[in-house]
Amino acid sequence: MPTPRRRLASTCVGTVTAGLLATGAALAAPDEEAPKGSDIAMGAYLDYGPPGVARIPFLSRWLGGKEIRVGHTYLPGDRWAGIEGNVDFLTDWAEWRQEEDDRMFVLNVPMQERNEERVPDRQVAQLIRVGAQGEYDRHFKRLAERLVELGVPDTVIVLGWEMNGTTYTHRCGPDPENWKRYWKRAVAAMRSVPGQKFKFDFAPNRGTDAIGWTKCYPGDDVVDIIGMDSYDQGPGQDFDDQITQPYGLQEHVDFAKAHGKEISYPEWGLYRRGDNAEYVRRMLTWIEQHKPLYHTITDYCPHGVWQCKQNPRSSKVFKDALTPQKPGPVIPTPVIPTPVIPTPVVPTPVVPTPQVPTPQIPTPQVPTPQAPSVPPVVPPVDVPVEPSVVPSVEPSVVPAPVSPSPEVPVVEPSPAVPSPAAPSPAVPSPAAPSPAAPSPVAPSPAVPAATPKPAEPTPPKPSENNTQWCVPLNFGEWLSKLVGNQAVCVKLDWRKGFLWPF
Repeated sequence: MPTPRRRLASTCVGTVTAGLLATGAALAAPDEEAPKGSDIAMGAYLDYGPPGVARIPFLSRWLGGKEIRVGHTYLPGDRWAGIEGNVDFLTDWAEWRQEEDDRMFVLNVPMQERNEERVPDRQVAQLIRVGAQGEYDRHFKRLAERLVELGVPDTVIVLGWEMNGTTYTHRCGPDPENWKRYWKRAVAAMRSVPGQKFKFDFAPNRGTDAIGWTKCYPGDDVVDIIGMDSYDQGPGQDFDDQITQPYGLQEHVDFAKAHGKEISYPEWGLYRRGDNAEYVRRMLTWIEQHKPLYHTITDYCPHGVWQCKQNPRSSKVFKDALTPQKPGPVIPTPVIPTPVIPTPVVPTPVVPTPQVPTPQIPTPQVPTPQAPSVPPVVPPVDVPVEPSVVPSVEPSVVPAPVSPSPEVPVVEPSPAVPSPAAPSPAVPSPAAPSPAAPSPVAPSPAVPAATPKPAEPTPPKPSENNTQWCVPLNFGEWLSKLVGNQAVCVKLDWRKGFLWPF
């Protein structure tokens, strides 16, 4: 795609500025080794002569230190002397290539002089036949000797590029069969030079153009790489069309795989559709997916993204994609010890057995009754006693011992109405024992001593026309056993009128 005549016209200017650019490059080149990005060899066509060599470090800096491994230039096709390599700038490129072992020097070589003079098809066909007969072999042999002499015997030779188009005199269309024979003779002439290790790159235009490029393929024995020049132009409306069109990007990949060859993209860039960032993004993605041996973008207007300032959006995409990602500081992964969580010891709750106290029933101390020598004088009690309340006790009769209940209620006399004298449950009233009766036997600790059971007083039953009225009190079973049956008695005078005490 670049025009050799335009390039040669600027030779003087480039030679003058080369020294200044080279000096600036040496001063501005990064001191530290930049991190490497993709392992695909990448380059750009920056200029054919020394300025192109001098600009490489600046492009690398613009790309954040990315290594530019491919140097790409073109031999002039105006005369056979240029095709033979009799140009000074080859020395500059040879020196650049020799500085690093992993660098690659790519050289586009015309197959005819007057290569850009729009020679008609009739004359092109005649020139092809002359070449197929071996008339031009010596020119290619001299080029091979020149490259070996310069120390670049492993140069990638892009011979007769874009042969399927209409631009160059070395095109294939006017006579494809003889063109293939001519290619074979040129390759054989260069391989005949001792010390050579050239690789020959067959690189048509994408698409059909003037002829399907597979019709120009000279054979696997004389081709090492199958390349393709692919600019953002028709045929096809978008990048998907560029992939699927006849003789497009996909067919290129498939054809190379079928022939066991590596692929390349010696020329690619913007063109008919202007600042098309989507094309640049898709092309870089395609390159990354299919891993060509190398690729070089044509970096001058209208194709470029660095030297050409009219494509800012595409330039940003290109730069962002190819700038190496600098690794951040290595932060060691903190070792977090696994916490040892002790198994909680849950004590078995000790439920105390409730201690139910055994009720202590006091054993009543029953004194042995002593017969008094003199009967006690009992003062008269001024309390009327109903004959039915107080049971009569015969002095001469000793009651049989009766086991009292563990809890002997104590009958308290009513505060309002004094109850008749009753024997105390703790100390029964002594009865005069019969002289012949034996003394009471002391009870065992578990059984209380026999004590005469006092007769429970019967609440007085009011007689007819009686002024005293008694009401029995109920304290419950337990309390009643403790205090005995009680009654509240009131005196009512029926004759003086009735007044309820409550």
